[in-house]
Amino acid sequence: MAQKLYEMGVINGRQGLAPCEKVNVSAFARRRLPVLMQKMKMAETIKDAVMYIEQGHVKVGVDTVTDPAFHVTRSMEDHITWVRVSKIGKKVKDYRDERDDFEIFE
Repeated sequence: MAQKLYEMGVINGRQGLAPCEKVNVSAFARRRLPVLMQKMKMAETIKDAVMYIEQGHVKVGVDTVTDPAFHVTRSMEDHITWVRVSKIGKKVKDYRDERDDFEIFE
């Protein structure tokens, strides 16, 4: 059980069942996609992150996510990105000077 909760990102350690006793609803809420987007600086506020998700600007892995209640596990956390055709994602990449030459012609 501890291993499963660790993979879900709800607890920080895998040792024993002691951390499992302290699991509450807020631990699951902190793993929602908008919260992680705000933590990763993809959105200034959680409200903005929810708006971006509902409008289809965000993908996790290869799938576009439109549900703000999407639970992100530890393994999926590194795969949160902007959809390729997202104008918001393009503006952010231009601002950070991260846009590739190949992407400029799209």
